[in-house]
Amino acid sequence: MKIRKVGWLVMVLTVMVFNLSSCSAWFGIKHKNGRNSILPGEGMSSRSTRLMNPAGSSIVFPLHGNVYPVGFYNVTLNIGQPPRPYFLDVDTGSDLTWLQCDAPCSHCSETPHPLYRPSNDFVPCKDPLCASLQPSDEYTCEDPNQCDYEIEYADHYSTLGVLLNDVYLLNFTMEFNLKFGWHLDGVLGLGRGKASLISQLNSQGLVRNVIGHCLSSRGGGYIFFGSVYDSSRMSWIPFSSLDSKHYSAGPAELVCGGWKTGVEEGIKWKAHKVAPDDQTLPICWHGRRPFKSIKEVRKYFKPLVLSFTNGGRVKAQFEIPPEAYLIISNLGNVCLGILNGSEVGLGN
Repeated sequence: MKIRKVGWLVMVLTVMVFNLSSCSAWFGIKHKNGRNSILPGEGMSSRSTRLMNPAGSSIVFPLHGNVYPVGFYNVTLNIGQPPRPYFLDVDTGSDLTWLQCDAPCSHCSETPHPLYRPSNDFVPCKDPLCASLQPSDEYTCEDPNQCDYEIEYADHYSTLGVLLNDVYLLNFTMEFNLKFGWHLDGVLGLGRGKASLISQLNSQGLVRNVIGHCLSSRGGGYIFFGSVYDSSRMSWIPFSSLDSKHYSAGPAELVCGGWKTGVEEGIKWKAHKVAPDDQTLPICWHGRRPFKSIKEVRKYFKPLVLSFTNGGRVKAQFEIPPEAYLIISNLGNVCLGILNGSEVGLGN
């Protein structure tokens, strides 16, 4: 599935490129009294966001989309003054939030909403958030009064632009001005870097540095920042020390039917033949007639378990039911929704 990151909008002035040249925006945080709804059981003073108790505060966004056939999930964020809605692709692998802006552009993608009209509140070149987006600490400022950036994604799309400050309207009792870069209208960067939305909110004491999501097998779901609603149902494991840029729990063993195995060895459907003519995913099977639902084939597959260990001791196990790793293609075949990263250009 293709990551569609770069040809879209950027939220806070950043110019972005979709193999093209486009204006985008990246948003920094401001504060402004607002009249939003308060999340369940939470409230906060409109005098200062610092009065908010980060231990009990959270933000929840509904998610739209699915793994297949859409191939991505998006949220709706209200940005600017007055606030206008924009659809943003959710990306936990990058930091910058951006929108395509109302500026001269060639080969830009179409957007579902009017192009973002940026503010003139530029982020200086030597701002720490600007520095976090540069390829090295020794970067040159062509204009000290603005932050230029260029980012290339794993799928070789890219975005370039200028960073600005503007206002996000969030589900608190206030508006927050966040830094962000400019179909979908843009990308919501939720990585571990300083420029990501969750990092900006956390640095101001608004929410705890926790992010989570729940994806429905029927499509959609939700994503939350801050406090966890029901932590008793969760297993906690530390981030891998080998990867400081991404959310990685480190290596895990794959268990199927109680046996340690590889994906292709553990998931074989001997009763049906491989469908080589179906290019939806690398491995698909066809039946005597087209399938309409995973329910028709679920009984033939076993749950997968990711077993995270430390020094030989099991730290946590994550069970993946068949409906979470199988899809029904448009051709009516059942396909394995697990990819080999080294075979799709994502490294080892």
